[in-house]
Amino acid sequence: MAHAHPAPASDKYYVPHSSPWPIFGSVALFVLMVGAAMTVDHNSTGPTLLGAGFVLLLVLFFGWFGTVINENQAGIYNLSVDRSFRMGMSWFIFSEVMFFAAFFGALFYARQFALPWLSGEGAKHMTNVLLWNHFEGGWPTNGPMQLGPKGEGSTFETIPALGVPLLNTLLLLSSGVTVTIAHHALRAGHRGVLKLSLGATFLLGFIFVYFQASEYHHAYTELGLTLGTGIYGSTFFMLTGFHGLHVTIGAIMLLVIWLRVMRGHFTPERHFAFEAVAWYWHFVDVVWLGLYLFVYWL
Repeated sequence: MAHAHPAPASDKYYVPHSSPWPIFGSVALFVLMVGAAMTVDHNSTGPTLLGAGFVLLLVLFFGWFGTVINENQAGIYNLSVDRSFRMGMSWFIFSEVMFFAAFFGALFYARQFALPWLSGEGAKHMTNVLLWNHFEGGWPTNGPMQLGPKGEGSTFETIPALGVPLLNTLLLLSSGVTVTIAHHALRAGHRGVLKLSLGATFLLGFIFVYFQASEYHHAYTELGLTLGTGIYGSTFFMLTGFHGLHVTIGAIMLLVIWLRVMRGHFTPERHFAFEAVAWYWHFVDVVWLGLYLFVYWL
């Protein structure tokens, strides 16, 4: 346990005691993966295994993060460990940047290269003739006209940029301001402002997720815009969907940090857990600005 380990010297790295959480996490991820694969394959046991995997993953988060929090509160971590945490979070955010860069790259390639080539524009006329004769490009595109049950061609509508997307943009930008205010309040020792600003931040995040879910419902039920609506539908839902997942995770992280603040955790000098979540939240804000511009506006 944490209390059994005295704080190491400032130039020594803390080596954790033996822990069951790494192997537990491996089992949880394996069950989750198998359950997801069986669910996609329409196996009747798949949803059960998938649910069990999520439960095990939840137990992992509570157990492992709880251990880390207890060790931190016990004063075990020194500046050497703090530096490693900062490097780890920096590389994690970099990996997230590359993750979204791949999807933005797919969107750019489809719009700027694939569609013109298939349309036979310029010197790529043979691409049109050989691969998709008589294809007429344009954005947004549904690809070939999918025939409905009555023989009608499928159509869809896009989501206006000045509707829910604009509202969600204002929500995320406001949350970026509130988390910054909370950070300054923490460094200044103003716990009351810290609690209010941090609470407002995760509430704004959950409101964003609610409006995005409403937008998805509207798209599927009324606009004919689904994940299977050609390249536009797939890129739209992959980009906005993964971003929505990141907002959800970030809002949960902010909620956990807020609960820790309510319990008196963090000092003006030592509060990297708060900073890490703030970094992540600002990253989510920046990604959304790119989404709003390139997915909804252009």
